Amino acid sequence: MNPVSKLKPKPLKKEQFLSPDFFFYWSLKGFSLSFIFLLFSIAFYLYQQAMPAMIHLNWEFFSQFTWNPSKSIFGIPPLVYGTFVSSFLALFISMPISIGVAILVTQLLPPLLSHFIGFLIEMLAAIPSIVYGLWGIFVLVPWLEHTGQPWLAKYLGFLPFFQGYSYGVGMLAAILILALMITPTLFSLTREIFISIPHSSKEAILALGATRWEMIQISILHATKRGIFSAALLALGRALGETMAISMVIGNYPQISLSLFAPAQSMANIIANEYMEASSELHLAALGETALLLFGLTFLIHLLARTLIFKYKS
Repeated sequence: MNPVSKLKPKPLKKEQFLSPDFFFYWSLKGFSLSFIFLLFSIAFYLYQQAMPAMIHLNWEFFSQFTWNPSKSIFGIPPLVYGTFVSSFLALFISMPISIGVAILVTQLLPPLLSHFIGFLIEMLAAIPSIVYGLWGIFVLVPWLEHTGQPWLAKYLGFLPFFQGYSYGVGMLAAILILALMITPTLFSLTREIFISIPHSSKEAILALGATRWEMIQISILHATKRGIFSAALLALGRALGETMAISMVIGNYPQISLSLFAPAQSMANIIANEYMEASSELHLAALGETALLLFGLTFLIHLLARTLIFKYKS
């Protein structure tokens, strides 16, 4: 008798079909599959919404540098520029802060103090986006208008990024708000990655005569660079889709400008601002195509991040 045949699953009996384990297993499987169905249904709905713009605008949607609904001109490059510049520069500001604080609470501080500081930073993630926007309008924007941007223009005005009139609202305000909002996410992910490093590997580096900074550099930062990169991608995905806080401080003017003082607009906040007021089918379709592009970009970024995390764990 072939021993492999003994490993074949036996057919379920009638009593097993009625068992609680059977219903529990298939209900969980159904819930899991429903999320996949939901994901594809959202993508299909956005594709249907964007179809008229794809047919009518064709490649003009990606080549026009003007977004003017009153003249039926819809060009997405200024929105892509505003989305990526604000998100990447916010990530550029947030990464060293998040990594530094994660090293502080996992390697340098006593446990009680590190738990307290970590709790306070993670509480920032619980603050609603609209509250960040209100803080940006009443605190950050006036400070940038009267203090921050004039100082940058005075000492760094020779760079094109810090030239122009000081409005307060604009790309710089959006970058700072985004950096503050994604810091708790990036900090939490980075801290968990640092905690996963075995204590024995750190002791081995110290036993060889390395200083504490050399141990952190070799045993933690170098060993977890792939995990840090994947955490940065997850934080970037959140930054790309942020809407309300950005809408309140970015200036809401679709343009491409090197100056960080100038107003701008992102893909997410133009959908929120114009969707309810869109009066033509082409305008709605252009917003739908913008949403489809944003959906695709965030999906690819999260997919890449999850792939890197899976490889890091394996």
